[in-house]
Amino acid sequence: MGDLTPTPDRPGLHISKPSPNAPAQGSAVCHCGASATATGDNQVRLLVQGWEANHGSAHAEG
Repeated sequence: MGDLTPTPDRPGLHISKPSPNAPAQGSAVCHCGASATATGDNQVRLLVQGWEANHGSAHAEG
């Protein structure tokens, strides 16, 4: 499998959690230029919520 990390050329949201005991990691890049990373289950949860509220599908609605 190739690298799934989002880039400006391939915007998106990528979350990983290699094991139940490991902290989640996430990264997001939007076609509008915004980007963010997070480490830790709670921080990744906030990253996903922010992505859904302000980027990703939110851009499709506007």
